[in-house]
Amino acid sequence: MTTLPSLHIGALSARTGHSIHAIRWYEAQGLMPGVVRDGGGRRVYADGHVAWLQLMQRLRRTGMSIAEMRRYTSLVRQGKSTLAARQAMLQAHRERVLRTIADWQQALALLDSKIDFYGQWQRTGHRPRHDAPNTVHSTKRSKHP
Repeated sequence: MTTLPSLHIGALSARTGHSIHAIRWYEAQGLMPGVVRDGGGRRVYADGHVAWLQLMQRLRRTGMSIAEMRRYTSLVRQGKSTLAARQAMLQAHRERVLRTIADWQQALALLDSKIDFYGQWQRTGHRPRHDAPNTVHSTKRSKHP
């Protein structure tokens, strides 16, 4: 982190919404570069740690493994010589996220069709004759779930 340390863990927790326990977990996992300690041995964080924790949270929520996050953090610690490797790593992760989004969009379309199917059934009192095209059927005669 490039800014001067100025935050203790409670202040970092308040600014990020992460619990103190979560922040310590990120540190224990090797995912918090640039943490220093003051004369009393307390952790002191820089303003840049706020953005860093947001990035780590987003990477994790989008499916990046802890091992990959450690690798990325290690590359950051190594400095400018790793810029291309960091960019490539994030680009590969971005591609995985886009594939996941596409899968979720297909799942959402299926859910929408099921909701519409049941809505039509309830409105008319009769089971609709055909499912929406995205509905998955078993090999047996379809009994709409």
